[in-house]
Amino acid sequence: MRILLLLAALLFTAAPASADDVAVAQGVIRAQEQAFSHDDAAAAYSHAAPAIREIFPRADIFMLMVQNSYAPVYRHKSFEFGEARSDGGFIAQRVHIIDANGEAWEALYTLERQADGSFKITGCSLLKAGQAV
Repeated sequence: MRILLLLAALLFTAAPASADDVAVAQGVIRAQEQAFSHDDAAAAYSHAAPAIREIFPRADIFMLMVQNSYAPVYRHKSFEFGEARSDGGFIAQRVHIIDANGEAWEALYTLERQADGSFKITGCSLLKAGQAV
């Protein structure tokens, strides 16, 4: 978690991401968000980076982790993209979330370009709005 936060801090001091990379990264995040909303574990898992897949070796295990640890990402009233930054093949994308109970959250997704050119989600840190890091 600290590594993810350090990476995010470094990325948000980096240059703004290119419009094309941001659009692709947001498409990946949105596709995973939609897969969660349809309880499609296989589709949601397909957007996870290899390092995430090593930690959660099956789609059902990954989905259970999201349901238990990332409830605002799994089920929400709104999910809106904020600022994005990049550093080489890495992108950090902020997402403003209103959870199912109406509470505000800030998610920071990190994505990495893969050997095939696609972006995969390497992590998501979640913080209730108004709380210090």
